[in-house]
Amino acid sequence: MNQYIFHPFVLPFVLGMAFVLTYCLVGLVRIIAQLPKDDRKKLWRSLVTPKTAWANIRDLFGDCLFHVKIWKRNPILGYMHSAIAFGWFMIIVIGHVMLFTLKPLQGVEVEGFARTFTNFYYPIFYKHFATETPVFAFLMDFFLLVIISGILIAVVKKIYSKIVGVKRVTKFGFADNLVRFALWTIFPFRLIAEKSNIMAFWWLYSIDLMIFMCMLPFTRYMHIPTEALFILLQHAGLKAREPRKGYNLAQLYSCPSCGLCIDACPMSVNDKNSGNTSAYFMKMMRNGDSEDAKRIAETCLMCGKCVMICPVSIESCDIKWSQRAATPYYINSDHSYLDDCGCGDASNASNCKTPSVVYFAGCMTQLTPKIMRSMKQIMDAAGDDYEFLDKDGGICCGRPMLLSGKVAEAQAMIAKNTELIKKSGAKKLVLSCPICYKVFKDEYQLESIEIQHHTQYINELIKNGKLKVNKGDVNYVYHDPCELGRAFGVYDEPREVIENVGNLRKAKSEKELSICCGGSLGSFNLTQQERDEITQNSVNDLMFNNPDEIVTACPLCLKTFAKKSPVQVKDIAEIVCEKI
Repeated sequence: MNQYIFHPFVLPFVLGMAFVLTYCLVGLVRIIAQLPKDDRKKLWRSLVTPKTAWANIRDLFGDCLFHVKIWKRNPILGYMHSAIAFGWFMIIVIGHVMLFTLKPLQGVEVEGFARTFTNFYYPIFYKHFATETPVFAFLMDFFLLVIISGILIAVVKKIYSKIVGVKRVTKFGFADNLVRFALWTIFPFRLIAEKSNIMAFWWLYSIDLMIFMCMLPFTRYMHIPTEALFILLQHAGLKAREPRKGYNLAQLYSCPSCGLCIDACPMSVNDKNSGNTSAYFMKMMRNGDSEDAKRIAETCLMCGKCVMICPVSIESCDIKWSQRAATPYYINSDHSYLDDCGCGDASNASNCKTPSVVYFAGCMTQLTPKIMRSMKQIMDAAGDDYEFLDKDGGICCGRPMLLSGKVAEAQAMIAKNTELIKKSGAKKLVLSCPICYKVFKDEYQLESIEIQHHTQYINELIKNGKLKVNKGDVNYVYHDPCELGRAFGVYDEPREVIENVGNLRKAKSEKELSICCGGSLGSFNLTQQERDEITQNSVNDLMFNNPDEIVTACPLCLKTFAKKSPVQVKDIAEIVCEKI
């Protein structure tokens, strides 16, 4: 056992640790203080709720240490992240276990926890201060080599990312590059120091740790401590509010800028738009670049694919929405037309019967009348008593106004539509537009009224035997609309409907990885040419298995694909009508 109980080379590490712990503590207090009172109550309650507490433990290990979500998407990157994170965690844990089990260090009279707090740097530099047993030596060397193997993959990813299955990586500035270099060299320095016991390498190891910890709060690597807090806040059920406060601030600093969302974003089909992806938006929001962040927020298609692919489950679309909501557009809104619009008053139905179903087509379906005609034919064939709420025109559901951040304007529309729907007396609301479906599910208070997209409604009619269809020999491919699939997981019902009327073929990317059609109302800034590039990319994906027809369940997707598709594009209601 070494005679030293202290050496000055530990001071850089001690200073770095003191700084980063102080910074994290101040940041924690700041984020908690910025939460609304109700959100703070939700957080404290969730910490003592067994179900939520278990979810916290599961994801703290699964996401912060093992990175299971990255493993599912890309096993090589999954190994890289977990090798570094879990390996580092293990050598710290083993170092502390060893500290408790060894005999007291020379000149140190305290035991157990007291020893750890008195000389907390021992587990980090233990081979300089203590001689471990063969078992501990093996475990420490093993995990150290695991970490270094992960670092080697990171170096390869930086030099040539395509080898590890990544087309594009996030570009960083000097501070991020410095911290990354420090991270890459910490463990090789430690390995050399432990094997040689040369003081120069112990100093390099300690200084490297100090650089990493002192620079960490000002770089993307702040996600390492912040992600744990974000998991707790997310499981408490908190939602995005202000762009750079409270819950959103925790999300911003939890983003690792890994770049997985860059390849996933449909805008990246054009290289010049890869800088408008969520990774750069989060970076600009962290750095306070409000104008650039605003531009990206307004360019985003809001398709949600970045949220689905994110290994940290950051709700970047919600942050973009809160950024839009904080932007003054100086538009004067007049809602007086809502009071006497005379539209869709289902209570005045000529048959004086209370309908079992109220059908709301929505603005985009009104512009695609063949969908409305198909839905009318389906409901007539099924014998359902229904009321067509916006047959002669109606009020927008409010979703486009919400996407632009205009909450008050959207709420006025929501209130009027709610009044008309409740007045109908129907127990089921059927929608043909996924955009409408999302806002009715998220924003409307329609107690005791079941809300269904028409794919769910048609599937239910077929399953219950109310709608008889014949199966044909047409080969279909189905496109999952963003607001229906990624937002609500409605994947099976439309596929079941298609399989009842024809043959379903797979797209190259489908379900949660489905590519946006490019016509999304979410983007304010994309040019028609840029949208056409996205549309063509999505069509190419759908044509992967040479289908006879493309089927979608969104009027906007239908109109968008029709311009670029080499085969017919139909709504799911149309192909069902053809087989009644």
